[in-house]
Amino acid sequence: MSLGKRGKMKEITIKEIEGIRIGQTEDAAGGTGCTVLICEDGMRAGLDVRGGGPASRESQLLNPLAAAQAIHAIVLSGGSAFGLGAADGVMAYLEEHGIGYDVGVTKVPLVAQADLFDLTVADKDARPDRDMGYEAARLAMEEPNYRDGSYGAGCGATVGKICGMATCMKSGIGSYFVQAGDLKIGAVVAVNAFGDIYDWKTGEKIAGLLTEDKKGFRSTEEIMKEKTGAVDNRFSTNTTLGIVITNADMSKTQLCKIAGMAHDGFARSIRPVHTTVDGDSIYAVSNGGVEADQDVIGMLAAEVVSEAIKRAVMSADSAYGFVSAKDMPGKED
Repeated sequence: MSLGKRGKMKEITIKEIEGIRIGQTEDAAGGTGCTVLICEDGMRAGLDVRGGGPASRESQLLNPLAAAQAIHAIVLSGGSAFGLGAADGVMAYLEEHGIGYDVGVTKVPLVAQADLFDLTVADKDARPDRDMGYEAARLAMEEPNYRDGSYGAGCGATVGKICGMATCMKSGIGSYFVQAGDLKIGAVVAVNAFGDIYDWKTGEKIAGLLTEDKKGFRSTEEIMKEKTGAVDNRFSTNTTLGIVITNADMSKTQLCKIAGMAHDGFARSIRPVHTTVDGDSIYAVSNGGVEADQDVIGMLAAEVVSEAIKRAVMSADSAYGFVSAKDMPGKED
């Protein structure tokens, strides 16, 4: 893949995105956690929500009509709506360290958050809270510890749940970043989908609904086609959450559009996607001044999102009785 005169794309790590720090904490026994992305000097940010069941906080800050032109942190968390308190801890840490919007008497950190549903994985009473958010923020600033797999918001992530938790698979959080010349772009995605996961390049199914003997796959879409009647309350709530990160010089309005284009990455990799029982949300953020074309950034956003989804499921460890993609029968070590 190439990008005009900028040259060929090369893979980089999230640590090579200047000004962005990420920390993660999890309750491994409880099956939940949170991932916190911080930009000390503030980052322009947009948001596009396509799922029908989001759990979120401060989403209106990212509306192009809102006055705020930058935010200081984004929290991806488990715990469904119960986990929204994690942002309180992030705000507390940032205020203590003088990070936020100056209002004279203090600085108010602007923190957005989106949560996924993991209450049916292990302990329903284990939820990210103020203390977990504070620690994730501390780690982000002092000891950045981001890892793909069953960490942070990906700790309790699962996929393929149309027939219940007994035949779903373990998922996690994944990332993928690339660079061409001075331009850098990537994504972090916590994959907790109702549907099945596919390799976006080959079309191969890599995770999702299992057969009853758990030795192979079934198709969520085919089961849905067999049961076309209205369903009042599906088994569980889900949600895949993503953050696209770039150093391209994009405004909040442009980033909202880029977040929308990034959802193409969800659509390429997750089937079905954007259902009423998913809260699928993508943030797009920029803290750089590299000149770039908005549509090129949107196209690349979809690609890095798809690759991050693949990394999320392939990096996850089997846990809580749920098999991961890398531990499926027939997979080589």
